[in-house]
Amino acid sequence: MSIPEPLQPGAAVPNEPALPSAYCQVTTTTDSEDTALRLARDIVETGLGASAQVVGPISSVYRWAGLIQVTQEWQCVVKTVMSRLTDLTDHIEAIHDREVPEVVATPIIGGNEDYLNWVSAQAAPEDL
Repeated sequence: MSIPEPLQPGAAVPNEPALPSAYCQVTTTTDSEDTALRLARDIVETGLGASAQVVGPISSVYRWAGLIQVTQEWQCVVKTVMSRLTDLTDHIEAIHDREVPEVVATPIIGGNEDYLNWVSAQAAPEDL
């Protein structure tokens, strides 16, 4: 997989449907570093993600139960293959301690081909 050349200023945007990405980055948040590290380790151990980074603390502002909440959280960012996204989402929902855990997936549209091949090798289902 290679990164496309950037468009020149004023160039027309190609009118082609985007190819689906084979990779994604999944983000979730927890209330503590320990919980985020346990979640990250569990995801990698189960093969649902190739790697996970824990970032924090971060400040989050959101509405919950009709009130504006301001909390300190830790973010867990997982690299995986798109074919594992449903399983990964289900897994996070099953083991997360929140009633409605954040699970947001962003397609990876390019990057270091060797790294992405490694992600595939680590997170691809064994039956592929």
